Amino acid sequence: MIEDLTTRNLSPETQRSYVHHVAKFRRFFGRSPDQLGYEEVRAYQAHLVGRRVSWGALNQTVCALRFFYGVTLGRSDLPERIAYARTPRKLPVVLSADEVLGFLQTAKGTRNRVALMATYAADLRA
Repeated sequence: MIEDLTTRNLSPETQRSYVHHVAKFRRFFGRSPDQLGYEEVRAYQAHLVGRRVSWGALNQTVCALRFFYGVTLGRSDLPERIAYARTPRKLPVVLSADEVLGFLQTAKGTRNRVALMATYAADLRA
């Protein structure tokens, strides 16, 4: 795997990360990862989600496993089946009516206050 990573000119940090994630996968099952298949990958993903691993770490693990199975082992059937985690959607902060009123009252001048009110009413929040 390290030869494949080096041949593809991946950065040393990426190489370290991929090897680390595949090693953690191997330790989780106590067997060589070339003896493991799709069901074990799914079980490991479920384990990581259950431990509330961050979205970035989960996708880094998926990339490492896809590289290992697809490039190093040459198993073309498996990498496409290993799913990436979806990007978490964050809900916007919603201000209370009192907070909006206080914000609009801080504007100096009628023209600026009307411009802010029109922007807020048109839902042009950043």
